[in-house]
Amino acid sequence: MTQRTAEPTHVLFVEDDDVIREATQLALERDGFAVTAVPDGLSGLDAFRADQPDIALLDVMLPGLDGVSLCRRIRDESTVPVIMLSARADSIDVVLGLEAGADDYVTKPFDGAVLVARIRAVLRRFGHASGTAAGARQGQAGAAPGYGDEGPAGVLRFGDLSVDTEGMEVRRAGEQVALTPTEMRLLLEFSTAPGTVLSRDRLLQRVWDYGWGGDTRVVDVHVQRLRTKIGQDRIETVRGFGYKLKA
Repeated sequence: MTQRTAEPTHVLFVEDDDVIREATQLALERDGFAVTAVPDGLSGLDAFRADQPDIALLDVMLPGLDGVSLCRRIRDESTVPVIMLSARADSIDVVLGLEAGADDYVTKPFDGAVLVARIRAVLRRFGHASGTAAGARQGQAGAAPGYGDEGPAGVLRFGDLSVDTEGMEVRRAGEQVALTPTEMRLLLEFSTAPGTVLSRDRLLQRVWDYGWGGDTRVVDVHVQRLRTKIGQDRIETVRGFGYKLKA
């Protein structure tokens, strides 16, 4: 019997610097990724729609359509993971990219091995490492034992908010709430321990799969994005310690 080999993870890489684009594409291909590399934002949007990649790497400063605007356009159409690349670590670059819907960011110049590690960390969260969305669903559901006011199997209720840990659905006052996979992972983490303060470092480790110290602005911006969808007062800030979901 002939075994089918899994298709390589498809990366869309949008970078206007020819040297960085070509070198990074070669490095990613050596690590087994299939890469579509384009030099500007409008070409990136066309390639995203045509190729339906597994993950997008977007430089912030792009001609035609900048990376933040491109991220917003992608997020309007898809929950595919997005990593922003920035030549600066300025707060404005980081925050704008994350607020636009990016899941993570990497500052240039970057080491190829670090970039690959961050890509794989994001893909593990999204279930692409196993090649199935079901794998991600099972992993996420398993992370949420029956805490909170539990209704039907796998459904946790917090006031007017319901979290279906098996079907990966969230409803607020009966209306379905559209969350990105990262936002869903974050909410599941809070749902496992309502009323318990979770530190930013713990959330970085559990949600972003960081085995090392990361930028806590990633957590802060995602918490704010989550609040806009499930209610501003649902997640409480505990100054100096972290966040907690109101039980």
